[in-house]
Amino acid sequence: MTRWRWILAQVSRRIWLRTSLIGLLGILTAGLAAVLERLIPWDLPGQIAAEAVESLLNIIASSMLAVTTFSLSVMTAAYGSATSNVTPRATPLLIEDRVTQNALSAFIGSFLFAIVGLILLPTGVYGERGRLVLFFFTVGIIGLIVISLLRWIDHLTRLGRVGETTGRVEKAATTAMNNRIEQPFLGCRPLPAAFLDRYPVKAEEVGYLRHVDTTALQDLAEREGIDIFVPLRPGAFVFHGTVLAYLGRAPDDEAEQVVRTAFTVGEERSFDQDPRFGLVVMSEIALRALSPAVNDPGTAIDVIGRLTRVLTIWANRPREAVKPEHDRVFLAVLRDDEMLEDAFMLIARDGAGQIEVQLRLQKALSALGRLGDTSFRSAVLQQAALATQRAVEALPTEHERKMLRDHAASNT
Repeated sequence: MTRWRWILAQVSRRIWLRTSLIGLLGILTAGLAAVLERLIPWDLPGQIAAEAVESLLNIIASSMLAVTTFSLSVMTAAYGSATSNVTPRATPLLIEDRVTQNALSAFIGSFLFAIVGLILLPTGVYGERGRLVLFFFTVGIIGLIVISLLRWIDHLTRLGRVGETTGRVEKAATTAMNNRIEQPFLGCRPLPAAFLDRYPVKAEEVGYLRHVDTTALQDLAEREGIDIFVPLRPGAFVFHGTVLAYLGRAPDDEAEQVVRTAFTVGEERSFDQDPRFGLVVMSEIALRALSPAVNDPGTAIDVIGRLTRVLTIWANRPREAVKPEHDRVFLAVLRDDEMLEDAFMLIARDGAGQIEVQLRLQKALSALGRLGDTSFRSAVLQQAALATQRAVEALPTEHERKMLRDHAASNT
C-alpha cells in the first residue's frame, strides 16, 4: 500500500468523515424533494398538507438532537471505560467502530434533513407534489431511524466491555497477521544477515514507525539503479539519527527526501503493518487484569487463549518463498522469539504467583510447541522455561510449585 492510499484508509476510518457525508446526504435529500416535484405527473391522487409534514419534521429534529447528544455521552463513557479497564491502546479500535459511526451518522443526517425541510417548507419551495415527495422521504427517514436505533441499542450492551474490546483487538491482530503472511516482507525481499551499510539515511522525527511505503522505495531503487536495505519494521521507535534505510550508493538530497517521505512516523503504533502491536495490546489487557487493583485472572486466562489463536495462525503460515513485488528493497525479518516475548513474557512475570494463570500459560505454550518450524518451537520452549522459572520463585506453596513442575515436565 502506498503512503497516500494508507493515509486515505486512515481518514476513511474517522468518525467525522462518515458523519459529514451522511449529514450532507440528509441536506441534499431535503432539497431533492423540491427538484423531483417537476418529474411527478399532475394527476397524483391525494394531497399532503404542509402542517402534517411539518409536524413529522419537528418530531425528527427534536428527538434526533436528544438521541445524538445521548449517543455522544455513551460513546465518551465507553471510551473512558476501555481506557481504564482494558488499555488505552484499544480505544482507537472503538473509535473506528462502524456500527457506532453509522448510528451517529444516521442520527445527525436525519436531524439535518429535518432542519432543512423545516427551513424550506414555509418558503413555498415545495408545492403539492413536492410536499408529497417530502412526506415519503420523511417516512423513509423514520424507517432508517428505527433500524439504526435497534442496532444501536443492541450494540450498547457490548460497547466498551472488556470481553468485547478484547475481541476487537484480537480481530485487528488476526487481520494484521494474515496480511503479513500474505506479504511476509511487505512485498520486499528479506534483509540478509550481511548487507551494504555504507550510505545511511537517518530519521529527523521522533515517534513510532507506522507505515513504510515500499512502492516508493522500489521506484527510487529502480530509478537510481541501487538496492535499498531497511533494518526497521513498522512499530519500531525511531528518533533523530535512527537509520531508516541504507542505500546502495551515496544519495543526493532529493533521494534522501524520497526515502524519509516513505517512512510515516507518528505518536502511536498502528495495527495495519505491525502484527506485533496486536500481541502487545492483548498482553497489556492481561497485565491490567492481573494488577492488584483489578485482580481478574479470568480475563488474563481468556487473553492467553486469544494469543494462542493468533500465534497459531503465524505458526501454520506457508513456508514457501513468495515472489517479491519489490525486488530491490530488503526489509528486516519478523522474528519468532520477539513475537513470543510480546505475547507471553510479561504475562508470565505478572502472573507468576497465580497457579491458574501459570497452568493455562503452560498449556498454551505446550500447544504452540507442537506447531511451526524449529525457530518457532525453540522460541516457545524458551518462553515456557522462563515462565516456569518465574513461577517457581513466586508461587506461595510447595504443592503449587510441584504441580507446575510436573506439568512443565510432561510438556517438554
